[in-house]
Amino acid sequence: MIEAAEKLLAHSDDQDIATRAVCEAVGVTQPRLYRLFGDKRGLLDAVADAGFERYARHKAQLEQTDDPVVDLYAGWDDHMDFAVANPALYQLMFAPRPHSHSQARRHILGLLEASLLRCSAVGALRIDVSHAAQLILSSNVGVALSRIAEPALFDDGLSHRARDAAFGAVLTQPVASATEDPVGDAARQLHSQLTLTGSEALEPAEESLLERWLERIVERSGRARPEKAQG
Repeated sequence: MIEAAEKLLAHSDDQDIATRAVCEAVGVTQPRLYRLFGDKRGLLDAVADAGFERYARHKAQLEQTDDPVVDLYAGWDDHMDFAVANPALYQLMFAPRPHSHSQARRHILGLLEASLLRCSAVGALRIDVSHAAQLILSSNVGVALSRIAEPALFDDGLSHRARDAAFGAVLTQPVASATEDPVGDAARQLHSQLTLTGSEALEPAEESLLERWLERIVERSGRARPEKAQG
């Protein structure tokens, strides 16, 4: 039923499907669909979540280099390619839907956070992973939805201009260059590296305490920067 719903959605002119058409496509009754998914919203959520599984499998097959920033740039373009190849599914996954319970966007945000954690661990990130992921994904999704909505008006260069603007706000240039807050940046990098690899030199309790200290430095750093800018 999920596959049938996605096929019908891909050929729909108004981004909507009829549950009766889905049931007819697979030879089941509507009560069976309602037992499995609750209602049409539940079915669409299942289609969106299945789209994430496909997206995640594809991401897992991509070559990962030794340079996380290079991989981040490739990830933006790959995200755009997925949107262009699956416009109806992409809109279902990312366009707001009332009462949706799909976790597709949240899971994709998690994949991006994992990529950004690698960037942070080598000193390539100027802000925390969570805020960087939110900014980048919002930018990527906005450009992708714009391309789907108005393909004839879409400027191919817009994607890379938006990418460069978003990445410029979160990445250090160059990596590990001198900044106004070297202590905060070092704390952020060490915290990310500990999250990735841990440390055999510390007991678990000691590592947890160190992580908390680093988090406090990073949090204080984030609050102090706007004040410095105003001064």
